[in-house]
Amino acid sequence: MTKKNVFKAIMISTACACMAVSCNNHQKNYAENDAIIKNMDTTVKPGDDFFKYANGAWLKRNPIPAAYPSWGIGNVVEEELRDRLKKLNLEALKANAEKGTSSQKIGDFYYSGMDTVDIEKQGVDPLISELDKIGQIRNISDLVDEFAHLQTIGVETPISCGVGQDAKNSGKNMLQLYQGGIGLPNRDYYFNTDPHSVAIRTDYLEKHLPIVFKLSGLEQAAAAAAKRTYELEKFLADSSRKLEDLRDPYHNYNKMPLAGLSRLTPLIDWKGTFEKMDYKNVDTVIVGQPEYYRALNKALTLFSIDDWKNYLRKNLVSAFASNLSKPFDQEDFRFYGTILYGVKEQLPRWKRVIDNENGLMGEVLGQLFVKEYFPEKTKKRYVDLVEAMRASFKEHIEKLDWMSELTKQKAYDKLAKVMPKVGFPDHWKDFSTLTIDRGPFVLNVMRANTFWHRYDANKLGKPVDRTEWGITPQTYNAYYNPSNNEIVLPAAQFMIPGIKDEEVDDAVVYGYAAASTIGHEMTHGFDDEGRQFDAKGNLKGWWLPQDSVKFAKRAQMLIDQFSGYSIYGLHVNGKATLGENIADLGGIVIGLDAFKKTDQYKEGKLINGLTPIQRFFLGYSLGWLGQTRQEALSSQILTNEHAPGFMRVNGPFTDVPEFYEAFHIKKGDKMWLDPDKRVKIW
Repeated sequence: MTKKNVFKAIMISTACACMAVSCNNHQKNYAENDAIIKNMDTTVKPGDDFFKYANGAWLKRNPIPAAYPSWGIGNVVEEELRDRLKKLNLEALKANAEKGTSSQKIGDFYYSGMDTVDIEKQGVDPLISELDKIGQIRNISDLVDEFAHLQTIGVETPISCGVGQDAKNSGKNMLQLYQGGIGLPNRDYYFNTDPHSVAIRTDYLEKHLPIVFKLSGLEQAAAAAAKRTYELEKFLADSSRKLEDLRDPYHNYNKMPLAGLSRLTPLIDWKGTFEKMDYKNVDTVIVGQPEYYRALNKALTLFSIDDWKNYLRKNLVSAFASNLSKPFDQEDFRFYGTILYGVKEQLPRWKRVIDNENGLMGEVLGQLFVKEYFPEKTKKRYVDLVEAMRASFKEHIEKLDWMSELTKQKAYDKLAKVMPKVGFPDHWKDFSTLTIDRGPFVLNVMRANTFWHRYDANKLGKPVDRTEWGITPQTYNAYYNPSNNEIVLPAAQFMIPGIKDEEVDDAVVYGYAAASTIGHEMTHGFDDEGRQFDAKGNLKGWWLPQDSVKFAKRAQMLIDQFSGYSIYGLHVNGKATLGENIADLGGIVIGLDAFKKTDQYKEGKLINGLTPIQRFFLGYSLGWLGQTRQEALSSQILTNEHAPGFMRVNGPFTDVPEFYEAFHIKKGDKMWLDPDKRVKIW
């Protein structure tokens, strides 16, 4: 995913030409502009809580602002990015650019989003025609037609589908269906009995849903509509899979002809429905969770047409609430911001508009962004660091004592074919068919949703474009795509706020960028899920059975380790977070060995009293610098495949022998883990 000169940014030192620290000027810069030393809280023993030791001083100085569920290095980077994007928007606003140009679209989108006078006057009026369509539903056929239509404009319906790579034939795009249709973050919120889940679903049923229905025009029937809508969603949730069950690629791959899909849901005419969704000539689909669609078929008659109309009415208003007048926007924020994540106040409107624009027209902004802030010549530095990590990973595979030689040979082949996408795309998406004007903001958002739906539908029947990016260069994130066997590393992901490239030593760079991002994403190709895809990106077994058994035993140790961590009475889901935990541990050990080849490590000179290897671990910890509100952290544990950030530092470090040596961790320290309990996979 896309995340991490005017750029006050970090540029990764190349692996084949690592900057030596022997130069006195560089030594001086490293010490004076140290990216890590000012964050440390040395009153905390590194063996008790390394995360707080590394980041505690920063955490004390930087409480979470009221408008955020969490606050950390990613937020600070995003603030810098927003300021830069605001500058681009204001320039576009003044440009009076020709209709259809990127500048015109950016300027007009920003104008419509900031025109609060008209937005308040309009109220729900921009959605009246869509509400009328829902009101005209008379039978199941009409209802399913409306499901099809609403998906094309970006509204949640019980039919969740899209075009994606066939997991077993990665060169082919296929229409894929999966579970959805619920208003709470995931199915467990409807059933869990912990206080966090109970409080959220109580507010959702008794307060949020009635308010939404009243705002949409159902004054008298709001409470009854809320109750039936909740019951409908709970029925769908009951046949939805848990978070950990969604990580099994074979279990969630069910290819079938339309006749097979019709047997699951005989009340739906799928051929006609898909055509209304712009999916033409569909004869075969991949269904992720067949039991969900059986339940949907039953729900079509179990709940009345009026129940379904109210459900869709709520979904329509909820989809666009943040783009409507204050009553809609504020209730949407109250529930999805404050109740779910503990956020106390909204972001300034200009930030919300830019975030919305970035999500809908990210590559339009991205082209202007990299032109001004990220010249192409800097790409080479990142590409070289990727190759240093690839070489280190290969050495790790060679040294494995639990993997057979036959499986190793195939692992080498897969690793060699991991395709890095670094900085920004070589080819940009074409937004020429997207119409943006200075009319109602919500209609600009709706048209952008339709643009993306058609973009997605247009892939059907065409070969996969393996050059496409699924993230923008100005996004602070990164990702591994198993079907492409690629790692995607946006320009913004490598930024350290306020620090220039020449002011950051290799140790910090290898921890912050090589280990926590490049190595992490590369290891995803060999985690419990990614390892099931071959070098070409196909879901296909390439391991000898005995190797899979040995891998599973080691992975189970990591499951047990993280399942033992808890906060606010909630335990981490070791199974659901396994892939991320494997990638974290793999990134650390691979990055550490890559760093050991640098001049800085070999020379061993201290910077601000810290050894090179200590700075590596502190650099990695810098990548997880931040803190999160209780509500948001509780929601994360229940809904996200990532463990809390502090656990992603303290957890894997306890498995790394060099960590114990670097910080003199002894038996009896809180972070001590007996050697036989330490996990070693890659």
